[in-house]
Amino acid sequence: MNMIVTKFGGSSLADASQFRKVKEIILANDGRKIVVPSAPGKRNPKDFKITDLLYLCQAHIESSIPLDDVFNLIANRYKDIVLELNLSLNIDSYLNKIKSDLENGASKDYAASRGEYLNGIILADYLDFEFIDAKEVILFNKYGCIDTDATYSALKKVLIDGKKAVIPGFYGSDPTGNIITFSRGGSDITGALVSASINADLYENWTDVSGFLMADPRIVENPMQIRKITYRELRELSYMGASVLHEESVFPVRNAGIPINIKNTNMPLDPGTLIVKDMEPDFKNPIKGIAGKKDFTVISIEKAMMNSELGFCRKVLSILEQNCISFENMPSGIDTVCVVISDAQLKNKIEILVEEIKRTCNPDSIVVHPNMALIATVGNGMSSNKGIAAKVFNSLSEADINIRMIDQGSSEINILIGIENDDFEKGINSIYNAFV
Repeated sequence: MNMIVTKFGGSSLADASQFRKVKEIILANDGRKIVVPSAPGKRNPKDFKITDLLYLCQAHIESSIPLDDVFNLIANRYKDIVLELNLSLNIDSYLNKIKSDLENGASKDYAASRGEYLNGIILADYLDFEFIDAKEVILFNKYGCIDTDATYSALKKVLIDGKKAVIPGFYGSDPTGNIITFSRGGSDITGALVSASINADLYENWTDVSGFLMADPRIVENPMQIRKITYRELRELSYMGASVLHEESVFPVRNAGIPINIKNTNMPLDPGTLIVKDMEPDFKNPIKGIAGKKDFTVISIEKAMMNSELGFCRKVLSILEQNCISFENMPSGIDTVCVVISDAQLKNKIEILVEEIKRTCNPDSIVVHPNMALIATVGNGMSSNKGIAAKVFNSLSEADINIRMIDQGSSEINILIGIENDDFEKGINSIYNAFV
């Protein structure tokens, strides 16, 4: 590999010992020239993430509460890292500036970004790489959206001639120079933008797991690891909650055709999971993963001759839009259509929706089915393999689980099943055991 962009998550840079692992990883391959760090994460289950403490500092100032105690936790964490790595870096000057900025009313985005900023300064000094402040190269427009063209142009100007550099993740700046952050987990997006801008050969995302698993280990005991997966399969699984990467981070590298390798900082020799644009279907192992989510409500609408009534579904979706509700899925028949909605979206609007649908669409019946879970079985080898759907349905039948909804997308890489919330864990296990 000529050019590898490496992004390290919060657990990978939580303390000095983790910094040492990161340095060893970077120096093991001369292609690893650009590094994108997150803020320090938790060192143990009872520890605090630095970003959370920075948010708390900003909240203290807004409420006219002294921030000294909280900020000291942050300062001591960074001082310990610098001390244990034997760096001559004057970290106090950076910490004092940040504390002063917070006390003088710095924005919430500025506060949150300082974790990555400080980690970037320390890591650049430790690696003897150049530090590039993300606010100079990750550029947002005046509406707070990433300006991809301007960002790529800025990155190309500074990342020339094989330069070795550290660029903090998670934040950038708007046209007026104000700090803007991505949503939580946004360091993944920074890494992807950097990779796409320089057309990297590989984007490595280092975390505390060795890639993706075929199922949630909290539900399935010791699920198999996914060695290789396509972007399309990843999108389907991530949508159903099986996510290691920030969803938005996939698109810049996917468009550029750059593979992503999810790797484990604590077990660097593990191959991890490689995410690629395309791959030949695996006919021996057609299922790539099983994922799902609980707590959905289904509104089932029936009307004779629905298929010949122009604009029926448009009316239903317009009602959802007017109530600021997005839908998850919309399976339909000749005279029926079902709208699957997350309970988090519905809140207390179900009665309003039913009444508006009755008034606007004049259906023969509306039935509301609460407490539903969705399970997605994903794999790009499914469409070319006979009996996959039968195997899924038989596994649920043998587990005495009633199927309330079935939907298969036109891409045929995903079979979506709706079952009762109470059967969710049993359903995931039954499908997994049928294929593994």
